[in-house]
Amino acid sequence: MIQIRRARPDDAASIGAIHRISWQDSYPGILPDAYLAGLDQRRIGAGYLRSMLRRGGGDAIFVACTPDGTAVGFASAGRARRVGIADGEIDTLYILPDWQDQGIGRRLMRAAAAHLSVIGCNSAMLWVLSANGAGWFYRRLGGRPVGQERIAVGGRQVEQTAVLWDPITLLMEATAADRGGSFPKGGQGGG
Repeated sequence: MIQIRRARPDDAASIGAIHRISWQDSYPGILPDAYLAGLDQRRIGAGYLRSMLRRGGGDAIFVACTPDGTAVGFASAGRARRVGIADGEIDTLYILPDWQDQGIGRRLMRAAAAHLSVIGCNSAMLWVLSANGAGWFYRRLGGRPVGQERIAVGGRQVEQTAVLWDPITLLMEATAADRGGSFPKGGQGGG
């Protein structure tokens, strides 16, 4: 059984590896190959470690772990980085390819949404690269596209889409398990 828990500083290396592997699996053809090949999981992990140690602004990272403690996915969330779209923002959701489509993404989204609600966020949003196939997952959870913009990643201009849950209870309801452990809206699919 996968356990979802708050990340600890000793999870930073695993989180960096999951981030790197997820990007290399999800973004070929979207981001430059050289950029993806050059992702440094130690540097990425160090960034997440700094975030965990900072403990300010309501930021939180959650990890999905196997029974032996191996991290297979994570999500991070905090107050929105920009004013005007939502109160809270889910910054990341990454799951190792072999662990996708098992309900882990939904459970990590639930943890992130619950955290945002606890810190007083009445709405939540995230940015997803428009060419990323994961956009369906957020729509299935009731997220509504509310805007697009172009950003530079790895030296390439790409489009990203803002996805909104307003009120945040829409996301909480979409990710809630029933008493039998199954999820609404067609099962555990996604993430």
